[in-house]
Amino acid sequence: MKILNKKIAAKKSSAQWIQRQAADPYVARAHKDGYRARAAYKLIEMNEQFKFLRNNQVVVDLGAAPGSWSQYIARTYPKTKIFAMDLLEIQVIPGVTFYQGDFTSDEALSWLEAQLHLSPDSESHGPVDVVVSDMAPNTVGHKKTDHLRQMVLLEYALDFALRALKIGGTFVAKSFTGGTTNDLVKQIKQHFTSVHYVKPPASRKDSVEMFVVALGFKG
Repeated sequence: MKILNKKIAAKKSSAQWIQRQAADPYVARAHKDGYRARAAYKLIEMNEQFKFLRNNQVVVDLGAAPGSWSQYIARTYPKTKIFAMDLLEIQVIPGVTFYQGDFTSDEALSWLEAQLHLSPDSESHGPVDVVVSDMAPNTVGHKKTDHLRQMVLLEYALDFALRALKIGGTFVAKSFTGGTTNDLVKQIKQHFTSVHYVKPPASRKDSVEMFVVALGFKG
């Protein structure tokens, strides 16, 4: 692919990104299939392996922008209710209720709890079948710092999932290579029947991302 914009071409990082996108079969596949991002196939591949999505579920999609995970769920399971959230705005997806905001803020969490009729003080189990999180921090290039920031987001997502999930529910969330802290691993395993750490084929080989797939919520 020849880069015609001279300003972009002059930036080595921009040029490399464009060249990589042009050579990426998942980018071409996403364009052909009508998905907003290649990231859709990460969820597709994990679901094909673990089969945690189906019709008539309630699904929460955290870090949803640009919306390809919600797109896939809404398209494949049209009877499922989807609640999505991200700092960035996304274009409307039929069947998806979206909130633009910071999931770690009280305002955003209150909105989500209201949508799910989830009481913050309730000790009963929630109405959600699946919580998926592709949230990631803005990386700074320092491996340890980036990893810690990702673990903070993972902990926020897990804390929500433990309150929102039905018994038997599923939690899928982005992690980074190096795994989670021992305490977090212990907590996840304590609440789920089986826990898997996977790198779907759609994840770039040079990416440090991994995903936690926790099945069979026990409460």
